[in-house]
Amino acid sequence: MRVCIIVEGCYPYVVGGVSSWVHSLIKQFPHIEFVIQTIAADRSIRGKYVYELPTNVIEVRETYVQDDDWVTSKRTHKLHLNQKEFQAFQSMLLNKDIDWDTIFYFFANKKFSVNDLLMGNDFLLMAQELYIQKYENITFSDFLWSLRSMYLPLFLCLRTPMPKADLYHCVATGYAGMMGCMAKSIHGGTLLISEHGIYSREREEDIIKANWVQGIYKSVWIEHFKKLSLCAYQNANKVTALFEYARSLQLELGCPEEKTLVVPNGIDGSRFENIPGKTEEDKAFFNIGAVLRIAPIKDVKTLLNAFYYAKQRESSLKLWIMGPWEEDDPYAKEVFALAKSLEVPDVIFTGRIQVTDYLGRMDATILSSISEGQPLTILEGFAAKCPAIATNVGNCEGLIYGEGNDTLGDAGIVTDTMSVSGLADAMVKLARNRDLAEHMGNVGYRRFLQKYQLKHMKDSYKNLYHEMAQIAHCEWIED
Repeated sequence: MRVCIIVEGCYPYVVGGVSSWVHSLIKQFPHIEFVIQTIAADRSIRGKYVYELPTNVIEVRETYVQDDDWVTSKRTHKLHLNQKEFQAFQSMLLNKDIDWDTIFYFFANKKFSVNDLLMGNDFLLMAQELYIQKYENITFSDFLWSLRSMYLPLFLCLRTPMPKADLYHCVATGYAGMMGCMAKSIHGGTLLISEHGIYSREREEDIIKANWVQGIYKSVWIEHFKKLSLCAYQNANKVTALFEYARSLQLELGCPEEKTLVVPNGIDGSRFENIPGKTEEDKAFFNIGAVLRIAPIKDVKTLLNAFYYAKQRESSLKLWIMGPWEEDDPYAKEVFALAKSLEVPDVIFTGRIQVTDYLGRMDATILSSISEGQPLTILEGFAAKCPAIATNVGNCEGLIYGEGNDTLGDAGIVTDTMSVSGLADAMVKLARNRDLAEHMGNVGYRRFLQKYQLKHMKDSYKNLYHEMAQIAHCEWIED
């Protein structure tokens, strides 16, 4: 069996989160050949892997959404769509009865310039029709250029030659989902979507907050990403979510219920069985570990401000910020400038680490994110018997307080997002109640054993892959 995993903006270039999940999944099925189809911003990231690829990865293919138009500039004629092609593209712009198969065939079988397509008369006519139907109250020239910028990354993705595989496993909808849909349409095989966050909802949140898009154009972009997600849902054989609420959002966005199922994350608990414990120096503090990549979505600034106030109230606190950052990244520079200006003692930036070297020294973990799915860092903390402090994003509340028939109790404290006081109060509460913190850590450990072990996730995907192999009529070898 050959599986093409399609990922956007993560593996194998970025550590943690979805990348860790992909790496772990591939390693669980050594008898399966994997092709990695990545979607990255531009060619500056080319070949810069931060993971040692498993031996069953036979190829890595890269697509860039900010790329040059690699079609000869010596074009002798303008691009013209036939009637069927024109109607298919117009149905896509109008978002009505979209003929995706014709669009996929066009990209797979014709050599053309994406620039010629977007700048051509056919696209102009389609844009005019959409403008007349829905957007006549805005300036047409601005609207036209917005449409071109919207469709350019999608068209660059769809122009990518896709490998033949038995299963296309997309780790998101969006551009990854569209490439999976196209590959299934052209080559056959099956399509599996595994959403860690709900892609179209995440893009909607990004767009609402963004400064680069204003007014009605926010709605135009939001509708665009919903359209891409719906295409993925409709073409997929199965769609997974990490927890029940995420599955309900998929249904709300148009995914057929019979395709959906919940498959939680899982981690290898054996990695945490004999990890180093506290040093003599550690025992003088209540050590709180934030395992994260320094990036805006992790809201490290709020975490630092919260620790500043918590430390004034409880001197035993010590904060470990454990994870990488880009040297020239503006946000990372702002974080370090804030840490310096606060002059708060006992804040340690470790850089990239092996979590097994540090979690045994921690009394609790903390997550200040403004967006998450089902964080592996919380599960890793549970495996090391650490309670968790986390903002109320993704499945953090379910992990910490339990859900469904889970009656184990609280495995930490959940706070509001971007709440300095909430995070500070939680840190102080656990530092002053070490018996409570230890009890919560044991609850988290029992919850991990019940539901979030790697073997649970592996069994679920083994069943899914076997089902996809049967649909695709390909050989399945038991591991």
